Amino acid sequence: MADNVRELSRIFKVLSVDTRVRIIQSLKSGPLCVNALARRLDITPAAVSQHLRILRDAGIVSDEKRGYYVHYSLDHEELERWKQRAAEFMDAS
Repeated sequence: MADNVRELSRIFKVLSVDTRVRIIQSLKSGPLCVNALARRLDITPAAVSQHLRILRDAGIVSDEKRGYYVHYSLDHEELERWKQRAAEFMDAS
């Protein structure tokens, strides 16, 4: 039970910042590089990079170097697992 509480706390902490939620929403349509995300979100590339590091450390985002650029994409399996964990927590029964 304690592990479940820790995992839920980590998930909700990662999702507690609106910029991270917006990054996740943007990556749902496919991989993007830092500069593309920065333009979409109207924030600096440095800010995007900081949020991506947290999302990568949480296991929800992965990176792939393509030429000079690093493209970031969602781990859809991990996102589904987060969704299931949150649904279990929110279930009133």
